[in-house]
Amino acid sequence: MVRVVFLHPDLGIGGAERAVIDAALALKSSSHSVEFVTAHHDPDHCFPETRDGTVKVTAVGDWLPRSVLGRFYALCAYLRMIYAAIYLVFFSRIKYDVVFCDQISACIPVLRVGRAKVLFYCHFPDMLLTQRRSFLKRLYRAPIDRLEELTTGMAHVVLVNSKFTADIFHETFRSLQYIKPQVVYPIPNFTALDQPADNQLPDNVLATTANINTIFLSINRYERKKNLPLALHALAKLKERCGLDGVQLIIAGGYDDRVMENKEHYLELRMLADSLKVQAHVSYMRSFSDAEKRTLLHHSTCLLYTPDKEHFGIVPVEAMYLQCPVIAVRSGGPLETVLDGHTGYLCSPEADSFADAMEKFVVDRKLGAKLGKAGRERVIEKFSFETFTKELNSTVLGLCQ
Repeated sequence: MVRVVFLHPDLGIGGAERAVIDAALALKSSSHSVEFVTAHHDPDHCFPETRDGTVKVTAVGDWLPRSVLGRFYALCAYLRMIYAAIYLVFFSRIKYDVVFCDQISACIPVLRVGRAKVLFYCHFPDMLLTQRRSFLKRLYRAPIDRLEELTTGMAHVVLVNSKFTADIFHETFRSLQYIKPQVVYPIPNFTALDQPADNQLPDNVLATTANINTIFLSINRYERKKNLPLALHALAKLKERCGLDGVQLIIAGGYDDRVMENKEHYLELRMLADSLKVQAHVSYMRSFSDAEKRTLLHHSTCLLYTPDKEHFGIVPVEAMYLQCPVIAVRSGGPLETVLDGHTGYLCSPEADSFADAMEKFVVDRKLGAKLGKAGRERVIEKFSFETFTKELNSTVLGLCQ
Protein backbone atom coordinates (compact mmCIF):
# COMPACT_ATOMS: atom_id res chain seq x y z
CA MET A 1 0.00 0.00 0.00
CA VAL A 2 1.27 3.46 -0.97
CA ARG A 3 0.16 6.50 1.02
CA VAL A 4 -0.83 9.24 -1.44
CA VAL A 5 -1.73 12.83 -0.59
CA PHE A 6 -3.43 14.96 -3.23
CA LEU A 7 -2.54 18.64 -3.04
CA HIS A 8 -5.06 20.73 -4.97
CA PRO A 9 -5.76 24.49 -4.83
CA ASP A 10 -9.57 24.51 -4.68
CA LEU A 11 -11.84 21.46 -4.42
CA GLY A 12 -14.85 23.02 -6.07
CA ILE A 13 -16.74 21.74 -9.10
CA GLY A 14 -14.83 21.62 -12.37
CA GLY A 15 -13.01 19.37 -14.78
CA ALA A 16 -9.68 19.54 -12.93
CA GLU A 17 -11.39 18.72 -9.63
CA ARG A 18 -13.25 15.81 -11.18
CA ALA A 19 -9.98 14.51 -12.63
CA VAL A 20 -8.05 14.48 -9.36
CA ILE A 21 -10.96 13.01 -7.42
CA ASP A 22 -11.23 10.21 -9.95
CA ALA A 23 -7.47 9.68 -9.70
CA ALA A 24 -7.85 9.34 -5.94
CA LEU A 25 -10.72 6.87 -6.35
CA ALA A 26 -8.67 4.87 -8.84
CA LEU A 27 -5.74 4.59 -6.44
CA LYS A 28 -8.05 3.82 -3.54
CA SER A 29 -9.56 0.96 -5.55
CA SER A 30 -6.01 -0.40 -5.87
CA SER A 31 -5.75 -0.53 -2.05
CA HIS A 32 -3.66 2.60 -1.65
CA SER A 33 -4.31 5.21 1.06
CA VAL A 34 -5.53 8.55 -0.31
CA GLU A 35 -6.52 11.92 1.14
CA PHE A 36 -6.64 15.57 0.08
CA VAL A 37 -5.07 18.77 1.33
CA THR A 38 -6.53 21.90 -0.25
CA ALA A 39 -6.72 25.63 0.27
CA HIS A 40 -10.51 25.69 -0.09
CA HIS A 41 -13.34 23.19 0.29
CA ASP A 42 -16.99 24.22 0.54
CA PRO A 43 -19.30 21.28 1.44
CA ASP A 44 -22.12 23.09 -0.36
CA HIS A 45 -20.14 23.44 -3.61
CA CYS A 46 -18.11 20.29 -4.21
CA PHE A 47 -18.28 16.80 -5.61
CA PRO A 48 -20.02 14.35 -3.26
CA GLU A 49 -16.96 12.13 -2.74
CA THR A 50 -15.23 14.99 -0.90
CA ARG A 51 -18.29 15.61 1.26
CA ASP A 52 -19.54 12.15 2.19
CA GLY A 53 -16.28 10.78 3.59
CA THR A 54 -15.27 8.74 0.56
CA VAL A 55 -11.99 10.67 0.63
CA LYS A 56 -10.69 12.64 3.58
CA VAL A 57 -10.20 16.37 2.97
CA THR A 58 -8.15 18.83 5.01
CA ALA A 59 -8.59 22.51 4.13
CA VAL A 60 -5.86 24.96 5.18
CA GLY A 61 -5.04 28.55 4.36
CA ASP A 62 -8.48 29.64 3.23
CA TRP A 63 -7.93 32.83 5.19
CA LEU A 64 -5.38 33.89 2.59
CA PRO A 65 -6.90 36.22 -0.05
CA ARG A 66 -7.93 34.93 -3.48
CA SER A 67 -7.10 38.33 -4.97
CA VAL A 68 -5.96 41.82 -4.02
CA LEU A 69 -8.40 44.53 -5.08
CA GLY A 70 -9.72 42.24 -7.80
CA ARG A 71 -6.23 41.59 -9.19
CA PHE A 72 -3.22 39.30 -8.69
CA TYR A 73 -5.30 36.10 -8.81
CA ALA A 74 -2.35 34.00 -9.99
CA LEU A 75 0.01 35.28 -7.29
CA CYS A 76 -2.58 34.66 -4.58
CA ALA A 77 -3.28 31.15 -5.89
CA TYR A 78 0.45 30.38 -5.85
CA LEU A 79 0.80 31.65 -2.28
CA ARG A 80 -2.21 29.64 -1.10
CA MET A 81 -0.82 26.47 -2.66
CA ILE A 82 2.64 27.06 -1.19
CA TYR A 83 1.07 27.61 2.22
CA ALA A 84 -0.83 24.30 1.91
CA ALA A 85 2.43 22.55 1.01
CA ILE A 86 4.22 24.09 4.01
CA TYR A 87 1.40 22.86 6.25
CA LEU A 88 1.60 19.36 4.79
CA VAL A 89 5.38 19.02 5.05
CA PHE A 90 6.14 20.82 8.32
CA PHE A 91 3.03 20.95 10.48
CA SER A 92 0.60 18.15 9.61
CA ARG A 93 0.64 14.67 11.06
CA ILE A 94 -0.28 13.19 7.70
CA LYS A 95 2.02 10.35 6.65
CA TYR A 96 2.59 9.94 2.93
CA ASP A 97 4.89 8.38 0.37
CA VAL A 98 3.72 10.25 -2.75
CA VAL A 99 2.30 13.73 -3.23
CA PHE A 100 0.03 14.09 -6.25
CA CYS A 101 -0.23 17.80 -7.05
CA ASP A 102 -1.74 19.54 -10.03
CA GLN A 103 -2.47 22.95 -11.58
CA ILE A 104 0.16 24.88 -9.57
CA SER A 105 3.74 23.60 -9.53
CA ALA A 106 5.16 26.41 -7.34
CA CYS A 107 4.67 24.24 -4.25
CA ILE A 108 6.98 21.46 -5.50
CA PRO A 109 10.22 22.90 -3.99
CA VAL A 110 8.54 22.75 -0.56
CA LEU A 111 7.38 19.18 -1.21
CA ARG A 112 10.89 18.13 -2.24
CA VAL A 113 12.18 19.05 1.24
CA GLY A 114 10.65 15.82 2.45
CA ARG A 115 11.47 12.33 1.26
CA ALA A 116 8.20 11.76 -0.54
CA LYS A 117 8.06 11.48 -4.31
CA VAL A 118 6.24 14.21 -6.21
CA LEU A 119 3.89 13.49 -9.09
CA PHE A 120 2.71 16.56 -11.00
CA TYR A 121 -0.39 16.30 -13.21
CA CYS A 122 -0.28 19.02 -15.86
CA HIS A 123 -3.81 19.71 -17.05
CA PHE A 124 -2.37 22.54 -19.16
CA PRO A 125 0.49 25.04 -18.66
CA ASP A 126 -0.84 27.77 -16.38
CA MET A 127 1.04 30.46 -18.29
CA LEU A 128 -1.15 29.80 -21.33
CA LEU A 129 -4.40 30.35 -19.45
CA THR A 130 -4.11 34.13 -19.23
CA GLN A 131 -3.66 37.04 -21.62
CA ARG A 132 -0.91 39.66 -21.51
CA ARG A 133 -2.37 42.71 -23.22
CA SER A 134 -0.43 45.31 -21.24
CA PHE A 135 3.20 45.85 -20.34
CA LEU A 136 2.36 45.71 -16.63
CA LYS A 137 0.60 42.34 -17.07
CA ARG A 138 3.64 40.98 -18.93
CA LEU A 139 5.92 42.30 -16.22
CA TYR A 140 3.74 40.74 -13.51
CA ARG A 141 3.54 37.36 -15.24
CA ALA A 142 7.23 37.05 -16.20
CA PRO A 143 8.54 35.77 -12.82
CA ILE A 144 5.42 33.65 -12.29
CA ASP A 145 5.86 31.99 -15.69
CA ARG A 146 9.54 31.35 -15.04
CA LEU A 147 8.74 29.89 -11.63
CA GLU A 148 6.17 27.56 -13.20
CA GLU A 149 8.71 26.18 -15.66
CA LEU A 150 11.48 25.74 -13.08
CA THR A 151 9.27 24.07 -10.49
CA THR A 152 7.49 21.79 -12.96
CA GLY A 153 10.90 20.37 -13.81
CA MET A 154 11.43 19.47 -10.14
CA ALA A 155 8.68 16.83 -10.10
CA HIS A 156 9.77 13.20 -10.09
CA VAL A 157 7.09 12.35 -12.66
CA VAL A 158 4.95 14.55 -14.92
CA LEU A 159 1.59 13.32 -16.22
CA VAL A 160 -0.54 15.05 -18.87
CA ASN A 161 -4.15 14.51 -19.84
CA SER A 162 -3.80 14.11 -23.63
CA LYS A 163 -1.33 13.89 -26.50
CA PHE A 164 -2.33 17.45 -27.34
CA THR A 165 -1.24 18.65 -23.89
CA ALA A 166 2.01 16.67 -24.19
CA ASP A 167 2.83 18.57 -27.39
CA ILE A 168 1.91 21.91 -25.79
CA PHE A 169 4.05 21.01 -22.76
CA HIS A 170 7.17 20.73 -24.91
CA GLU A 171 6.32 23.80 -26.98
CA THR A 172 5.82 25.87 -23.82
CA PHE A 173 8.55 24.64 -21.47
CA ARG A 174 11.62 24.96 -23.67
CA SER A 175 14.05 24.05 -20.88
CA LEU A 176 12.21 20.82 -20.06
CA GLN A 177 12.75 18.96 -23.33
CA TYR A 178 14.39 16.14 -21.37
CA ILE A 179 11.06 15.36 -19.68
CA LYS A 180 8.73 12.97 -21.44
CA PRO A 181 5.29 13.46 -19.89
CA GLN A 182 3.21 10.33 -19.56
CA VAL A 183 -0.23 10.62 -21.16
CA VAL A 184 -2.97 9.43 -18.81
CA TYR A 185 -6.48 10.24 -19.95
CA PRO A 186 -8.51 11.37 -16.88
CA ILE A 187 -11.33 8.87 -17.24
CA PRO A 188 -13.97 8.79 -14.48
CA ASN A 189 -15.56 5.75 -12.92
CA PHE A 190 -18.77 5.46 -14.91
CA THR A 191 -20.64 3.87 -12.00
CA ALA A 192 -22.54 7.11 -11.32
CA LEU A 193 -23.47 7.43 -14.99
CA ASP A 194 -24.80 3.87 -14.97
CA GLN A 195 -27.50 4.80 -12.43
CA PRO A 196 -31.04 5.31 -13.78
CA ALA A 197 -31.92 8.76 -15.08
CA ASP A 198 -35.15 10.58 -14.26
CA ASN A 199 -37.94 9.98 -16.74
CA GLN A 200 -38.12 13.64 -17.68
CA LEU A 201 -36.24 16.88 -17.29
CA PRO A 202 -37.23 19.19 -14.41
CA ASP A 203 -39.87 21.76 -15.35
CA ASN A 204 -37.55 24.64 -14.46
CA VAL A 205 -35.02 23.45 -17.06
CA LEU A 206 -37.45 23.56 -19.95
CA ALA A 207 -38.06 26.81 -21.85
CA THR A 208 -41.56 27.95 -22.72
CA THR A 209 -41.36 26.37 -26.17
CA ALA A 210 -43.99 23.63 -26.48
CA ASN A 211 -43.48 20.18 -28.02
CA ILE A 212 -39.71 20.12 -27.65
CA ASN A 213 -38.19 17.31 -29.70
CA THR A 214 -34.59 18.42 -30.20
CA ILE A 215 -32.47 19.40 -27.20
CA PHE A 216 -28.96 20.74 -27.59
CA LEU A 217 -26.98 20.72 -24.35
CA SER A 218 -23.89 22.68 -23.34
CA ILE A 219 -21.99 21.65 -20.21
CA ASN A 220 -19.14 23.93 -19.20
CA ARG A 221 -18.28 26.31 -16.40
CA TYR A 222 -19.59 29.85 -16.80
CA GLU A 223 -16.21 31.16 -17.95
CA ARG A 224 -15.41 33.23 -21.02
CA LYS A 225 -12.63 30.91 -22.16
CA LYS A 226 -15.22 28.14 -22.62
CA ASN A 227 -16.60 30.02 -25.66
CA LEU A 228 -20.24 29.55 -24.66
CA PRO A 229 -21.47 32.41 -26.91
CA LEU A 230 -20.66 30.13 -29.86
CA ALA A 231 -23.62 27.92 -28.89
CA LEU A 232 -25.98 30.91 -28.89
CA HIS A 233 -24.71 32.27 -32.21
CA ALA A 234 -25.04 28.79 -33.74
CA LEU A 235 -28.61 28.56 -32.45
CA ALA A 236 -29.36 31.92 -34.09
CA LYS A 237 -27.94 30.65 -37.39
CA LEU A 238 -30.06 27.53 -37.08
CA LYS A 239 -33.11 29.74 -36.58
CA GLU A 240 -32.36 31.54 -39.87
CA ARG A 241 -32.13 28.25 -41.74
CA CYS A 242 -34.97 26.11 -40.49
CA GLY A 243 -36.61 27.82 -37.53
CA LEU A 244 -36.54 26.63 -33.93
CA ASP A 245 -39.90 24.91 -33.58
CA GLY A 246 -39.37 22.11 -31.07
CA VAL A 247 -35.72 23.08 -30.49
CA GLN A 248 -34.15 24.06 -27.19
CA LEU A 249 -30.65 24.82 -25.98
CA ILE A 250 -29.78 24.14 -22.34
CA ILE A 251 -26.66 25.87 -21.03
CA ALA A 252 -25.59 24.06 -17.87
CA GLY A 253 -22.36 24.54 -16.00
CA GLY A 254 -20.36 25.06 -12.85
CA TYR A 255 -21.17 28.33 -11.11
CA ASP A 256 -19.58 29.72 -7.97
CA ASP A 257 -20.93 32.84 -6.27
CA ARG A 258 -17.41 33.66 -5.10
CA VAL A 259 -16.18 33.96 -8.69
CA MET A 260 -17.07 37.29 -10.28
CA GLU A 261 -16.50 35.97 -13.80
CA ASN A 262 -19.20 33.32 -13.29
CA LYS A 263 -21.73 35.99 -12.33
CA GLU A 264 -20.75 38.35 -15.12
CA HIS A 265 -20.67 35.73 -17.86
CA TYR A 266 -24.04 34.29 -16.91
CA LEU A 267 -25.59 37.74 -17.35
CA GLU A 268 -23.65 38.27 -20.59
CA LEU A 269 -25.09 35.06 -22.02
CA ARG A 270 -28.64 36.03 -21.12
CA MET A 271 -28.18 39.43 -22.74
CA LEU A 272 -26.70 37.84 -25.86
CA ALA A 273 -29.64 35.43 -26.16
CA ASP A 274 -31.99 38.41 -25.96
CA SER A 275 -30.11 40.35 -28.63
CA LEU A 276 -30.08 37.32 -30.93
CA LYS A 277 -33.83 36.83 -30.30
CA VAL A 278 -33.43 33.19 -29.28
CA GLN A 279 -34.15 33.66 -25.57
CA ALA A 280 -37.42 31.69 -25.78
CA HIS A 281 -35.42 28.64 -26.81
CA VAL A 282 -32.65 28.85 -24.19
CA SER A 283 -32.61 27.80 -20.55
CA TYR A 284 -29.85 27.80 -17.96
CA MET A 285 -28.64 25.64 -15.08
CA ARG A 286 -26.07 27.08 -12.71
CA SER A 287 -24.35 24.06 -11.17
CA PHE A 288 -25.97 20.65 -10.90
CA SER A 289 -25.61 17.28 -9.22
CA ASP A 290 -24.31 14.10 -10.82
CA ALA A 291 -27.89 12.84 -11.02
CA GLU A 292 -29.02 16.01 -12.79
CA LYS A 293 -26.13 15.80 -15.25
CA ARG A 294 -27.03 12.19 -15.99
CA THR A 295 -30.64 13.20 -16.65
CA LEU A 296 -29.58 16.10 -18.89
CA LEU A 297 -27.36 13.88 -21.03
CA HIS A 298 -29.96 11.12 -21.16
CA HIS A 299 -32.67 13.41 -22.56
CA SER A 300 -30.50 15.55 -24.86
CA THR A 301 -30.26 15.04 -28.59
CA CYS A 302 -26.69 16.26 -28.81
CA LEU A 303 -23.95 17.88 -26.72
CA LEU A 304 -22.44 21.17 -27.94
CA TYR A 305 -18.83 21.39 -26.75
CA THR A 306 -17.59 24.88 -27.56
CA PRO A 307 -14.10 25.35 -26.01
CA ASP A 308 -11.29 25.83 -28.54
CA LYS A 309 -8.00 24.01 -27.92
CA GLU A 310 -9.41 22.35 -24.81
CA HIS A 311 -6.64 20.20 -23.36
CA PHE A 312 -8.83 17.14 -22.89
CA GLY A 313 -12.47 17.60 -21.98
CA ILE A 314 -14.13 14.83 -19.99
CA VAL A 315 -17.70 15.92 -20.78
CA PRO A 316 -17.63 14.64 -24.40
CA VAL A 317 -16.50 11.24 -23.10
CA GLU A 318 -19.31 11.18 -20.53
CA ALA A 319 -21.82 12.24 -23.19
CA MET A 320 -20.75 9.53 -25.61
CA TYR A 321 -20.90 6.94 -22.84
CA LEU A 322 -24.55 7.90 -22.32
CA GLN A 323 -25.17 7.70 -26.09
CA CYS A 324 -25.39 11.46 -26.56
CA PRO A 325 -23.52 12.53 -29.74
CA VAL A 326 -21.08 15.43 -29.57
CA ILE A 327 -20.54 18.51 -31.71
CA ALA A 328 -17.14 19.91 -30.73
CA VAL A 329 -14.49 22.30 -31.96
CA ARG A 330 -11.92 20.61 -34.16
CA SER A 331 -8.95 21.12 -31.84
CA GLY A 332 -7.37 19.89 -28.64
CA GLY A 333 -8.69 16.89 -26.73
CA PRO A 334 -11.84 16.27 -28.82
CA LEU A 335 -9.56 15.31 -31.73
CA GLU A 336 -8.59 12.29 -29.60
CA THR A 337 -12.05 11.45 -28.26
CA VAL A 338 -14.70 12.33 -30.89
CA LEU A 339 -14.74 10.53 -34.25
CA ASP A 340 -15.98 13.02 -36.83
CA GLY A 341 -19.09 11.74 -38.59
CA HIS A 342 -19.17 8.59 -36.45
CA THR A 343 -19.73 9.63 -32.83
CA GLY A 344 -20.49 13.29 -33.56
CA TYR A 345 -19.03 16.15 -35.59
CA LEU A 346 -15.84 18.19 -35.32
CA CYS A 347 -16.32 21.76 -36.52
CA SER A 348 -14.46 25.02 -36.83
CA PRO A 349 -15.17 27.41 -33.94
CA GLU A 350 -17.69 29.37 -36.00
CA ALA A 351 -21.46 29.66 -35.76
CA ASP A 352 -22.08 28.53 -39.36
CA SER A 353 -20.01 25.39 -38.91
CA PHE A 354 -21.78 24.43 -35.68
CA ALA A 355 -25.18 25.23 -37.21
CA ASP A 356 -24.39 22.90 -40.13
CA ALA A 357 -23.92 20.02 -37.71
CA MET A 358 -26.90 20.97 -35.55
CA GLU A 359 -29.19 21.08 -38.57
CA LYS A 360 -28.40 17.43 -39.31
CA PHE A 361 -30.01 16.41 -36.00
CA VAL A 362 -33.06 18.60 -36.59
CA VAL A 363 -33.65 17.15 -40.05
CA ASP A 364 -32.87 13.51 -39.21
CA ARG A 365 -34.48 12.48 -35.92
CA LYS A 366 -32.79 9.06 -36.04
CA LEU A 367 -29.26 10.44 -36.34
CA GLY A 368 -28.82 10.99 -32.60
CA ALA A 369 -29.52 7.36 -31.75
CA LYS A 370 -27.19 6.12 -34.49
CA LEU A 371 -24.22 8.29 -33.51
CA GLY A 372 -24.99 7.83 -29.81
CA LYS A 373 -24.66 4.06 -30.06
CA ALA A 374 -21.32 4.40 -31.86
CA GLY A 375 -20.13 6.84 -29.20
CA ARG A 376 -20.81 4.48 -26.33
CA GLU A 377 -19.00 1.66 -28.14
CA ARG A 378 -15.98 3.92 -28.64
CA VAL A 379 -15.79 4.95 -24.98
CA ILE A 380 -16.05 1.36 -23.75
CA GLU A 381 -13.31 0.31 -26.16
CA LYS A 382 -10.87 3.21 -25.80
CA PHE A 383 -11.52 5.07 -22.54
CA SER A 384 -12.04 2.73 -19.60
CA PHE A 385 -11.65 3.48 -15.91
CA GLU A 386 -9.86 0.16 -15.57
CA THR A 387 -7.09 1.30 -17.93
CA PHE A 388 -6.88 4.64 -16.12
CA THR A 389 -6.55 2.84 -12.78
CA LYS A 390 -3.92 0.44 -14.09
CA GLU A 391 -1.75 3.25 -15.48
CA LEU A 392 -1.95 5.34 -12.30
CA ASN A 393 -1.24 2.33 -10.10
CA SER A 394 1.80 1.44 -12.17
CA THR A 395 3.12 5.00 -11.98
CA VAL A 396 2.70 5.27 -8.21
CA LEU A 397 4.29 1.88 -7.56
CA GLY A 398 7.16 2.81 -9.87
CA LEU A 399 7.81 5.99 -7.91
CA CYS A 400 8.16 4.06 -4.67
CA GLN A 401 10.60 1.41 -5.88
